[in-house]
Amino acid sequence: MSITRRQLLATMAASTALVIPGIARAADKVRIGLPTKTYWPTTIAETAARQKLFEKEGITAELTIYRGGAETFEAMAAGAADVILDAPSLPAAGRKKGVMSKVVGNACMGNYGWQLMVLKNSTLDVKDLNGKKVAITSAGSGSDLLALWTIQDGKIDFTRVPVGGGGLVPNLLAGNVDAAVVYSPLSFQIAKSGEARTLIDYATAVPPSLTAGWIAPDKYCQEKPEMVQKTLNALYGALAFMRGNKETTVKLIAELYEIPADIAALEYENTIMKLETDGNMGAPNTVEAMQLSLDMAKLGGMKDLVPAADIVSTQFKPVPTRL
Repeated sequence: MSITRRQLLATMAASTALVIPGIARAADKVRIGLPTKTYWPTTIAETAARQKLFEKEGITAELTIYRGGAETFEAMAAGAADVILDAPSLPAAGRKKGVMSKVVGNACMGNYGWQLMVLKNSTLDVKDLNGKKVAITSAGSGSDLLALWTIQDGKIDFTRVPVGGGGLVPNLLAGNVDAAVVYSPLSFQIAKSGEARTLIDYATAVPPSLTAGWIAPDKYCQEKPEMVQKTLNALYGALAFMRGNKETTVKLIAELYEIPADIAALEYENTIMKLETDGNMGAPNTVEAMQLSLDMAKLGGMKDLVPAADIVSTQFKPVPTRL
């Protein structure tokens, strides 16, 4: 059976038509890095995935959860993540080390749910932590910055012990550390259960500043700006959905983190409802708010941080994806 040139070309064209969409779909995948599992950025990203908001933007998302903010930033620096959620101090420090990245979306203007905690029966106060061991997720992470702020503010010194996000509560309850910087909803859970008590509520103790943002490498922003825009659209669309659907969101938080519904409801009211809904890094006072965050990091001992203006990207303004 003979095959004419026209038939061969037609077959090749048909094969190419089948292959190219697959290549396009693979190229349209964004890799999102999240600093720990039981933390609000994971709730947002999971909501975006479950509500198919990434799909509505014409992209797919691969979510990877790390052991802390520093590890998440390292993954991005190594090329393993395209967009991450982290503290601004990390790109500010990384820039002088050749890791060129910027904050592309304002996510949070406070330390909502973060608490310095000790066991309920502990007699320790903040001043008594001098010379003790305090658990953090990882060096350079948000929990580390709060621990450093505590050292500076209380004029004390203690050993910061990195245990990963999943290790904070187990190490505190086991007595391996004297205190821990715990994020919500874990902080709400062990306080309500009576297992631990709060020494410092960082949401009220620390002056408001831009504490967390969505971050992307300069190169990724330059080469794939549409991917950054679509990713931000989906993430802020997820937050909009969450704020408008309390019952669904509380149920998701309880499911994801295996916590009771009443604790999930506390996380919803005290964290989710306080996050930044606009995300626009070009909004008034945003640079100033980020500089306050960097100044706090400097007070805590971080060095060689570039100014906030050097790590702010106004290239993108999230347009929340709608269902």
